[in-house]
Amino acid sequence: MEEQHHQQPKPNNTNASDADPFLLNYTPSDLRTASEFLATWLPFLSRDLCARCTQSLSDRIQSIDPGEVPQNDSPNEQNDAEDNCDTHSLGSWKDGAEVNSCVETPSQRVCWADMAQEDDEFGEEENNNNGVNVVMANSNDASDVGVAVAEKPTLPREQREYIRFMNVRRKKDFICFERVNGKLVNILEGLELHTGIFSLAEQKRIVNYVASLQEMGKRGELKERTFSAPQKWMRGKGRQTIQFGCCYNYAVDRDGNPPGILPHSMVDPLPDLFKVIIRRLIKWHVLPPTCVPDSCIVNIYEEGDCIPPHIDNHDFVRPFCTVSFLSECNIVFGSNLKIVGPGEFDGSIAIPLPMGSVLVLNGNGADVAKHCVPAVPAKRISITFRRMDESKRPFGYVPEPDLQGIQPLTYEVEQEKKSGGYRSGRHVRRQRGRGGGRNDAMGFASRNDRFSEHRDSNHNTPRSGNRWSRKLGS
Repeated sequence: MEEQHHQQPKPNNTNASDADPFLLNYTPSDLRTASEFLATWLPFLSRDLCARCTQSLSDRIQSIDPGEVPQNDSPNEQNDAEDNCDTHSLGSWKDGAEVNSCVETPSQRVCWADMAQEDDEFGEEENNNNGVNVVMANSNDASDVGVAVAEKPTLPREQREYIRFMNVRRKKDFICFERVNGKLVNILEGLELHTGIFSLAEQKRIVNYVASLQEMGKRGELKERTFSAPQKWMRGKGRQTIQFGCCYNYAVDRDGNPPGILPHSMVDPLPDLFKVIIRRLIKWHVLPPTCVPDSCIVNIYEEGDCIPPHIDNHDFVRPFCTVSFLSECNIVFGSNLKIVGPGEFDGSIAIPLPMGSVLVLNGNGADVAKHCVPAVPAKRISITFRRMDESKRPFGYVPEPDLQGIQPLTYEVEQEKKSGGYRSGRHVRRQRGRGGGRNDAMGFASRNDRFSEHRDSNHNTPRSGNRWSRKLGS
């Protein structure tokens, strides 16, 4: 018995999801979600475990995902089977355990609402639209046809959407005073940060779709000005862009066209998946129904890429918003931002943008303060959705029929009480926002003519003087 107890299981190439009766009750999408969720918590789950047990736990989490092929243990790992695993004393997952890259834990903050609710409602909405041609993120699900999966009871889609809508966190009290034209002004007035808008499954679908668009652009399958991939001639200058709805000219071009929307340049129309995103932004009270975006620009950053200080051109009306994917980074604001070096900028305040978050720019936050993105510490994707000034729209522009008449969800206090959507935090003062969800009021500290000490129980950013660079943003 003792010999059997220490005997290591023989490696095989079969996922746990293929053999375990318990896992057969869940869909491949559910299993992928569980694997990603547990991988995120691996540092906590493996705390005080030895390296061997940490690796075993990592492999078990990996095996839950039906799309992953388990890797056989190496001979060196098998020889380590005689290690004394009973103590689990001072070892931790950082003390030498080589965690598989596919379950590497991200350092970025992920909203609990995103992890707890993994519905991919984009797929449901797309299926309701005829003729939609969108690259699907989970195309390997086709191989799962014929597998007996017990159907789980689910709430109606409208009810699930309302619960998620009510759990969105909305921060609207950003404060940073600077002296502008002799007056003390809150340069962040009008700025909003919404988190919990997109589940992890939805974020994955969007990221995969952007990757497919990037490949189409490299192959020349998009219209002339849709995709741009400049040569990276110095640090911070390699950001690739994909534009839809209109072509925006960042600076005076070789033909003498000024910055702004180019009326005669052709780009592709908004993809169907992006229109699904826009409908959610309106329905969930992120953007008002009077300002439905009709264009967008996708920014694809590699490590070290940045966006220099600027104010968005007034060919686009306010408000507009930007959605962040893949990694967290800082966005720096200030009425007088300075370039310190490649990818390094001096400003008043840096605001962290978590994965899946939506930053809305309006008022002073859009027109008084400049903003920039310092050199990013890891690959990042952002999508900025904007509405064109009607007088600036390109020739031949036709409004999107399925973006007309979008109505925001109704905010009902009684329905909120029944659903139990809100959970008050211990140290957070909560206010009702105009669009439901949670409006967290957080404090700030003043500092003479300008202050920008950003205090938040969930989003803390280190500050050293006023310089924000890649090191401070990582």
